[in-house]
Amino acid sequence: MSDPLVRAGGGIVARETADGDLVVLIVHRPRYDDWTFPKGKAEPGEGDEDCAVREVEEETGVRCALGPELPEARYVDHLGRPKVVRYWAMRPVSGEAGARNEVDAVRWASPTDAAAALSYPRDGALLRAFLELVEAGEWP
Repeated sequence: MSDPLVRAGGGIVARETADGDLVVLIVHRPRYDDWTFPKGKAEPGEGDEDCAVREVEEETGVRCALGPELPEARYVDHLGRPKVVRYWAMRPVSGEAGARNEVDAVRWASPTDAAAALSYPRDGALLRAFLELVEAGEWP
């Protein structure tokens, strides 16, 4: 019998600075010593969109509104289970960014700085997909 699929949700939280520059929120997880986008596992019966909003807020303190869906990521997690993470472009609506739960640091970063800091190639691909939305005028 194969392991059940692990479902998760998350997002690229983006905003403009006072100078009009685009920044995205990245998080550091000490358990894995990685920099990534906020995400987490769905609770039983929870929809993917609700999971994404909840997990981002739980990890960063920022409540967000969902924008366009981004490409999902499929991989095998650290326990050897298949995992699918659905992501959305997100806009902060309330809260102050700060480390919470499994996260020990959060950082607003330019897309260039975020790309350099991200630990996984799949996150770089996700960032590129988000930037394509921005270039196409679909964000914000």
